Amino acid sequence: MGSFSLWHWLIVLLIVVLIFGTKKLKNIGGDVGGAVNEFKKAMHDGKVEDTAETMPENRGATIEGEVTKKTKQ
Repeated sequence: MGSFSLWHWLIVLLIVVLIFGTKKLKNIGGDVGGAVNEFKKAMHDGKVEDTAETMPENRGATIEGEVTKKTKQ
């Protein structure tokens, strides 16, 4: 069985172009590209930026201070 040869892929491509037309294929390609770009943008926007509390050098640091007022909850 194996994979298709180059001629098989060219015939499949020709049939797809005949069925859908180049304009529709261009629109589909643009839609897919736009979706990929939006996905990448959403993944980049979802990252949490490092703050002073999450920086590796501040983790596990002891905070010096004194309790001035206790409240009962």
